[in-house]
Amino acid sequence: MTDSVPTDLPTETPTDLQGHPVLVVDFGAQYAQLIARRVREAQVYSEVVPHSMAVADMLAKEPAAIILSGGPSSVYDDGAPRLDPALLEAGVPVFGMCYGFQSMAQALGGTVARTGAREYGKTDAAISDVASTLFDGQPPSQTVWMSHGDSVSAAPEGFAVTASTAGTPVAAFEDDERRLYGVQWHPEVLHSEQGQRVLENFLWKGARITPEWTPGHVVDDLVATIREQVGEDRVLCALSGGVDSSVAAALVQKAIGDQLTCVFVDHGLLREGEAEQVEQDFVQATGVDLVVVDARERFLEALAGVTDPEAKRKIIGEQFIRVFEQAARDVVHDRGDEEHPVKWLVQGTLYPDVVESGGGEGAANIKSHHNVGGLPDDLQFALIEPLRTLFKDEVRQVGLELGVPEVIVWRQPFPGPGLGIRIIGAVDAERLAILRRADAIAREELTRAGLDRDIWQCPVVLLADVRSVGVQGDGRTYGHPVVLRPVASEDAMTADWARVPYDVLATISTRITNEVEEVNRVALDVTSKPPGTIEWE
Repeated sequence: MTDSVPTDLPTETPTDLQGHPVLVVDFGAQYAQLIARRVREAQVYSEVVPHSMAVADMLAKEPAAIILSGGPSSVYDDGAPRLDPALLEAGVPVFGMCYGFQSMAQALGGTVARTGAREYGKTDAAISDVASTLFDGQPPSQTVWMSHGDSVSAAPEGFAVTASTAGTPVAAFEDDERRLYGVQWHPEVLHSEQGQRVLENFLWKGARITPEWTPGHVVDDLVATIREQVGEDRVLCALSGGVDSSVAAALVQKAIGDQLTCVFVDHGLLREGEAEQVEQDFVQATGVDLVVVDARERFLEALAGVTDPEAKRKIIGEQFIRVFEQAARDVVHDRGDEEHPVKWLVQGTLYPDVVESGGGEGAANIKSHHNVGGLPDDLQFALIEPLRTLFKDEVRQVGLELGVPEVIVWRQPFPGPGLGIRIIGAVDAERLAILRRADAIAREELTRAGLDRDIWQCPVVLLADVRSVGVQGDGRTYGHPVVLRPVASEDAMTADWARVPYDVLATISTRITNEVEEVNRVALDVTSKPPGTIEWE
């Protein structure tokens, strides 16, 4: 989501930016979420839907366009996802990628051949018409990222073939009259040199969508939605001091002003300096009404002896809600406003939270986020989740638009359950103190090295039930190991381990083992996501 709108396209004031989404139909692609992100980078709102969704249900969303993702299947496989031709006959612009491209060709009467010739990785594509809708303004030769075995050998009637490769005679086709387009490669990945340009040409020229998914317009749209949703009711916001809850709070405050009370729960699972930052930075910048609840003892008692990470998440989620229920009663009582009880709870839930918690048809429940899958069944509030459709980078841009302090906007993501899920083993006050000191050292040195914008986040994990032999001061030690987990990512849906310079890692390790008496070993996690998740748990 950027602020640059092409000068040759019409602009207008949006009334509902999510009212006519671009639907990304997921055929099992590993990059479906990435396609949605790339569409949003073109300043157009997008949503991911499963291929099993009925065409009537897709069209009921009144989509501005539809994108068919890639997928691991062959169109000839038994049980492979099938494309209902009705989707291509509905008058909605459609763009197929890889498997989606082949499915379009097959559904419209073209030929998909099992050639036996496979193309994987970087491939040279020859563009036969650089004035076409998809390739306007691009070079006649470009590197693209292929991943397919079958190939389209004959385009459907009415399509112009506009690109080919050495192994694929029909690598792209276009039908401007019906506004149907497709490419054999993956334009959403950075390895496709002109991939974003191809996607933008489809959206802006082929589908004729006005690019208006910008931070300012998003804020206006969400504020209007919140006002309509809430009316005159009182609202509580679960403020943690992190990026997500802070931006959610700022949005709701802009919408309803003093109807909002933010509640900051000190559950004892926070990083060093967390509570102070909320009170000093966020409250000072926004003037929000803040109530601080000291619930450290309550949370530690509830977590005593619990080692299973999923159980920890659910316990923390339920305790959060119980604390807020009491806070709601206290807010009403303290303000003498029994006529307007608290009906709503604001949470900073993001799109990746929903996906990882099994949100949406066909999504695997990887882990219960405390604010999604960890909520109790007898929840006494209705939820306001204004960021539920946004990725993290979009949330940061909205935060900057709202004037949220940069020190909060650019903080590394921190899980709602806090340090409780970064302790492998049972949680207690002593173990939290150990981890808190180690975490503070790692964050301090990464900041000192100027790496805060290069690293998505760097969880420090305490292996509380593991001890190893060490030597310090000519004496034997038997301490805990901690694990550094620096990762690079765009939205936390996928991640790679960050290549932190060795000298920075050495400084972190030396300081932790010198300054945190209970720790005598520092390890580095070099696992990507997938197969690992970012947090250990």
